[in-house]
Amino acid sequence: MTSPVTARDRAKAERSDAILHAAARLFAARGYSGVSLEDIGAAVGVSGPAVYRHFAGKQALLGAVLVKVSQDLIRGGRQVSEETPTPDERMRALIGFHVEFALGNAEVIQVQGRDVAFLSETDRAEVRRLQRAYIELWMAALSPLHATPGGGADQDELRLRVQACFGLINSTPHSTRAAARRHSATATVLIAMADAALRATT
Repeated sequence: MTSPVTARDRAKAERSDAILHAAARLFAARGYSGVSLEDIGAAVGVSGPAVYRHFAGKQALLGAVLVKVSQDLIRGGRQVSEETPTPDERMRALIGFHVEFALGNAEVIQVQGRDVAFLSETDRAEVRRLQRAYIELWMAALSPLHATPGGGADQDELRLRVQACFGLINSTPHSTRAAARRHSATATVLIAMADAALRATT
């Protein structure tokens, strides 16, 4: 039997979430090395040492940020894949999901691309494992669209297409202004470009 969630538990969870969001924002703006625990604490109205009540340190906080974004991507990607019946719809749905995620989480996507080297070995391995699983999910969705009469699609080519597509989508949010990211036309253009890149014939 599980214990009931108390108001104190909820308050602690909310503070942890606030710390995570503040850390992602500051890491994106200044880089991991340019941010201290005091900076992160100040952003949510607590002292630097108070952050230790939620996370073991700055490196653990970075790990929590990047492991969470990787978990969110694989969880969302799997849900999208399970809900779409045909290969064509599945691929389009995955593209739409990733574009929406990247535009809505520009700061953490930027941290993911730049500060992985600062993770602990354990967190780095977990992030890489989740990233591989997400890439393989996309490769499985893309494979039927490039299958040849004599057999399946080339796996190296599928991986190249997927990684190039991620590069296109992930680089756009932090190279555009916030107002542009919120504009529906931005997502429409990104989705069309990503779809064309994935389906291009050689």
